[in-house]
Amino acid sequence: MSLRRALHFVFKVGDRAKTATFYRDILGMKVLRHEEFEEGCKATCNGPYDGKWSKTMVGFGPEDDNFVAELTYNYGVGEYQLGNDFLGLTLQSSQAVSNAKCLGWPLTEVGDALYLTQAPGGYPFYLVDKEQPSTDPVQKVCLGVSDLHRSVHYWTALLGMKVMDKNEEKKTVLMGFTETQCKLELRDIGGKVDHGTAFGRIAFSCPRDQLPDLEALMIKENQKILTPLVSLDTPGKATVEVVILADPDGHEICFVGDEAFRQLSVVDPKGNELLDKAMADDKSDEWFAKHNKRKAAA
Repeated sequence: MSLRRALHFVFKVGDRAKTATFYRDILGMKVLRHEEFEEGCKATCNGPYDGKWSKTMVGFGPEDDNFVAELTYNYGVGEYQLGNDFLGLTLQSSQAVSNAKCLGWPLTEVGDALYLTQAPGGYPFYLVDKEQPSTDPVQKVCLGVSDLHRSVHYWTALLGMKVMDKNEEKKTVLMGFTETQCKLELRDIGGKVDHGTAFGRIAFSCPRDQLPDLEALMIKENQKILTPLVSLDTPGKATVEVVILADPDGHEICFVGDEAFRQLSVVDPKGNELLDKAMADDKSDEWFAKHNKRKAAA
């Protein structure tokens, strides 16, 4: 399955301005593209919401060869409830550690040259205090599971990942499609996985002609399909096809046709400007403050 690649993790954000500060000024990521939508996504990319929303892709480099973050902002929703499903994203960048210290962003040293911090909304990020590599600095995403053996079987036997490392003491298994990509780490949390309302989604690409076979395999194995094969339109950009799955613990997994996604994900040099404009035009915080109300908590 070497033709499959890890793409991004989807985070729901309630405060776009603080979130932009974290990814741009603390982590040092770049805005790769920004898109506004008037209604909810057919594949629930923005969660179970049908109103206006935006998508901002941020990363250390182009999506062709970097694992990035997809930040989804639902207008009118100010906060989301965290679960125990997302256990952290690890990246290597001494510059990010330095940025956090200089700007007074909370850091906790949790190991040798390893710091824990949080993105707005409470999402945990682990920063390895070593020089940022010339390749993708994002090393792994960690998800909690209730039955490690069952989950490893799902991700390897059904989705084609390879086991890269195991840690019996920490009850973790590290997997990936290739050594050079961002890895997926599964950690047995010894109980039920709670996704809260902040639940994210991890995305991968594969050749477009593999999508129907992947969907058929999930049906044959009686596995959950959240969204059968569907086409998604982005105004002025390429139309992509996706299948949305759920693993045994309900972690959402998106597989998208690689060929069209490479066209869709081309870096937009106006991405940063579009995000700043969208934030400036968003008067929802002022409206809620004027009416002495708070944005909805999902």
